[in-house]
Amino acid sequence: MIKKIGKAALFPVLLWIAAACSPDLQAAEDKTPAVHHKTLWETIYEGGWVMVPIGACSVLTFFLCGDGWIRTSRNRVAPPKMEASVKQLFREGDYVGAYNYCKSHPSPLTNTLRAGIGMLGEGKIAVGESILAAMHQESSRLNTYISYLSVIGVCAPMIGLLGTVTGMIKAFGNIGQSGIGDPSGLSSAIGEVLTATASGLLIAIPAFGMFYFLRSRSADSMHHVQDVIQELFRKMPYEHMAGLHISGEELYAATPNWVAQP
Repeated sequence: MIKKIGKAALFPVLLWIAAACSPDLQAAEDKTPAVHHKTLWETIYEGGWVMVPIGACSVLTFFLCGDGWIRTSRNRVAPPKMEASVKQLFREGDYVGAYNYCKSHPSPLTNTLRAGIGMLGEGKIAVGESILAAMHQESSRLNTYISYLSVIGVCAPMIGLLGTVTGMIKAFGNIGQSGIGDPSGLSSAIGEVLTATASGLLIAIPAFGMFYFLRSRSADSMHHVQDVIQELFRKMPYEHMAGLHISGEELYAATPNWVAQP
């Protein structure tokens, strides 16, 4: 019975203490500073001057990714319509027409075919060498702009790191002059300068990923070109074309002038 009376008497006391403390707790909550969420532009501004070249790298990365996606498409490398037209001309044995068609419809497929057709009169070995050289040239042309993505992937983090280092030098220089009155100021300064490094990595990682993806896509498209050319030249009657000059272009390798002409 006594315990029940003690508990009943204690309850109003606890209510009074809670009511007395509630204004102080409310005042403490009111004094707590509100959390400020930074906008994108504020974050970019905190990164410093290096955000300008990093921004340029981001724009260039978007351009190179879009351009590489279009260039390495199989329909762009070996357009189905051109492939069908050339195959029909080969079936008809119209190699002069095939050469002229390839010349007037440039693409990696037709450029490589034109190089091989132009050497039909020189034999199978010369045709093969000419095709390999043309394929290497077309592959290099496809990968020219793609390789710049790897350059951006290497340079962007280095630019961000440079901004971080220069920002840290500036932050510690200010602390050396004014002293460490508030450690939160140092933490804030370090957080700001690390924005540059994070931005550089944000550009470098997608750039490297797209570099390897587009390079693989380019190789796949060129393998298709190789398959088409092997199919077209598999049963080529080289014995009937010895000495023919199909291309119609001027030949500069004439007979030596010390050899007696008939």
